[in-house]
Amino acid sequence: MPTTVIMPALELAQETGKVIRWLKAPGDAVRKGEPIVEIETDKVTVEIEAPASGILGSVTAREGDVVPVGQTIALIAAPGEVSAAPEAMASAPGNGAATTGAAARLAAASPKARRLAAERGVDVGALRGSGPDGAVLAGDVPSARTPAPLEATRPGMKGEGVSNVWRIMAERMTQSWTSAPHFYLVREVNVSRLVAWREKAGKRTGAHITYTDLLVRLVAAALVQHPAANVSWKDGTLVRHPEVNIGLAVALEDGLVVPVLHRADTLGLAEIATRREDLVARAQAGKLRPADIQGGGFTVSNLGMYGVDAFSAIVNPPQAAILAVGRIADRVVPLNGQPAVQPTMVLTLSCDHRALDGARGAQFLGALAELIEEPLALLV
Repeated sequence: MPTTVIMPALELAQETGKVIRWLKAPGDAVRKGEPIVEIETDKVTVEIEAPASGILGSVTAREGDVVPVGQTIALIAAPGEVSAAPEAMASAPGNGAATTGAAARLAAASPKARRLAAERGVDVGALRGSGPDGAVLAGDVPSARTPAPLEATRPGMKGEGVSNVWRIMAERMTQSWTSAPHFYLVREVNVSRLVAWREKAGKRTGAHITYTDLLVRLVAAALVQHPAANVSWKDGTLVRHPEVNIGLAVALEDGLVVPVLHRADTLGLAEIATRREDLVARAQAGKLRPADIQGGGFTVSNLGMYGVDAFSAIVNPPQAAILAVGRIADRVVPLNGQPAVQPTMVLTLSCDHRALDGARGAQFLGALAELIEEPLALLV
């Protein structure tokens, strides 16, 4: 039997992927683990490896096609096996085929859309899909009369189309904004000791330590102290993340990506800086791997380098919270009962109220503020 090549799910909320480029042509010999196609999601462009060795055949997804997750896009015939025929493709797993005497294709739909339709007692075959080739997506399930989406245009560029990354980013943020009840907690912190810590750490390690690196280290420590902030809301239940994996919001020309620093609580500053530099460089070059964007439980978005004093970020689904970081600026603050000029930073914690309430969010933000104002507490 031929081996199927499907559109993979690289992220929890992913419904579709775009075929950017086939690295192998039909009829080419491929080896298991060899990159054969380049796929783009809203967060990353990655090379997908062959799941088996053999001959690539029955390639049905062309370059530029947007394909639902789980749908077969090609078959790989074993060495010596007859090239995969179109009828084999129709019955391949992931293409929604069912056999009742003769092969009959089910309505094209993403796995999430099928699950939602089943939960709500809706016949997915009766819905009008807004996905590629009329595929039903999750947003189509509540109503078959969903109006056609407006043509996406880039901010400031009237009439210009956007990349798949930008389009899906916009859809995700809209979904997060409308489905997740947001609330915000704001805290101004004195960063005098944070500034000194960065200078000393840079000299001690020889690495280029940024304030983002320091914040990742401190956020990780605060999440260990308050695991209730390291959760997700999924299918009506709270999911606690077993690891402290922190995403970093990185702005690219084509949109926003969030590569992940895995197990950040186990990393030293120099290691965080090295991994952060590597992730950002590969994100900018479009060379992130699937593992680089998976598993994030909390996100840090730092716009301080752009001169922003403070801002409120939208929660990155399915996470429960995101920390928005403003610039460091000299401000007048009380010090020992007297007004004094000190460097401060404004932190805004955006929370999904389904997963995190005000008290738990405040406890986490308070712990983080204390660590920022006295980083030596990490050594105690």
